[in-house]
Amino acid sequence: MHTMLRFSMKNFRFVIFIAFLVWPSDKASCIAKQHKYWRHRKASVSMLETDANSPTTFNVLRYGAKGDGIADDTKAFEEAWAAACGVEGSTVVVPSGSVFLVKPVSFSGPNCQSNIVFQLDGKIIAPKSSGAWGSGLLQWIDFTKLKGITIRGAGIIDGQGSVWWKDDIPVEESDANNSTEDTIYADAAGGMPSTKPTALRFYGSSNVIVTGITIQNSPQTHLKFDDCTGVQVFSMSISSPGDSPNTDGIHLQNSKNVIIHSTSLACGDDCVSIQTGCSGVYIHNVRCGPGHGISIGGLGKDGTKACVSNITVRDSSLQNTMTGVRIKTWQGGSGSVQGVMFSNIQVSGVETPIMIDQYYCDGHKCQNKTSAVDVSGISYQFIKGTYTSKPVHFACSDSMACTGVTLENINLTPLQEKNQLKEPFCWHTFGELRTSTTPPITCLQKGGPSNKQVHNNGDSC
Repeated sequence: MHTMLRFSMKNFRFVIFIAFLVWPSDKASCIAKQHKYWRHRKASVSMLETDANSPTTFNVLRYGAKGDGIADDTKAFEEAWAAACGVEGSTVVVPSGSVFLVKPVSFSGPNCQSNIVFQLDGKIIAPKSSGAWGSGLLQWIDFTKLKGITIRGAGIIDGQGSVWWKDDIPVEESDANNSTEDTIYADAAGGMPSTKPTALRFYGSSNVIVTGITIQNSPQTHLKFDDCTGVQVFSMSISSPGDSPNTDGIHLQNSKNVIIHSTSLACGDDCVSIQTGCSGVYIHNVRCGPGHGISIGGLGKDGTKACVSNITVRDSSLQNTMTGVRIKTWQGGSGSVQGVMFSNIQVSGVETPIMIDQYYCDGHKCQNKTSAVDVSGISYQFIKGTYTSKPVHFACSDSMACTGVTLENINLTPLQEKNQLKEPFCWHTFGELRTSTTPPITCLQKGGPSNKQVHNNGDSC
């Protein structure tokens, strides 16, 4: 017994001795690893601090922004912009981890330097009080007359539109007995102004990029480009409820050379709305829904001339939308829509996937008129999926028939066979079926009308 005890104690002392020899080595290794980690982290922080203190970087916090979602940070944003405006290639930083309450604001040129970046990683919210909006404004955040402007980051622009939407009526779903003014400018709840603003607008600018950010819950249109050239929108998202009135996703007007791709659009109106003066628009890999679809128009309202050309929409999907790909024009207009291709479009539960409507009316009583926007050279390729009401609706003008309408590889089936669904509809629509279609679109007429009206020079684009 004593012998065993002496042996055990001897072994124990030996283990303790070895542990003392090994421990400093392990501790040194651990400390070395920690030192390496913190040295690396310190270097990373130093790099960030260097960037933040760069003479070309203007952080709104340095100009007095609180970022608590309560204090008015508008002045800080304006001052940061004013400082960045004079420096070419500058960056305005809206940092993450903060919420900035910003009233209607304009970031304007034309005296600003070029290639300014608006780095949005935090969240910007619109005021809910009516006093911030005066008698009503058309824009909330406005970028005007700039050359090379980029908005990027992982941040959010939140229009807090629910205070404007309550009890409002969407234009396209309004009661025909209501006047236009009552419908479009119906007062929102809480005494908000009747005129509802677009969340983010670019006007008269070139080389515009919007990427990464989220725009949500705009009182009206989320993102608008007016009189811009060289526009890129990608890898960003737009989101508002499907029943939010008149909340278009992206609105294009008088803009040229526009690319929109890799973007998710969910709203209460057109996911993309292409208006007069647009050409060279390329949309691909876009997800739309809920919403009213991807639309050209409405064009020619109140007898105006509209010109739209060279539009491509492809490799995109639409789910649970009112229409899929649509062209809509008012009676009485002039001008033309030409050179349009819709290709490789997947629809799911869409009411009417393919539509041309030259009798567009927003729900009010619209008078029949003779003149119309000329629609020609429209191609539909590989449009597939399910519909809930009607697969194809071509309603062209009596006096200005649609021409050069081609369809190939169209495969549209009803979402539920048991429902009573409508057949494809064509009126004064001429073109060619290049393949068989599902369902058969036998209403499309071959060739062209014998009495095709020719525009005079005043109506041509």
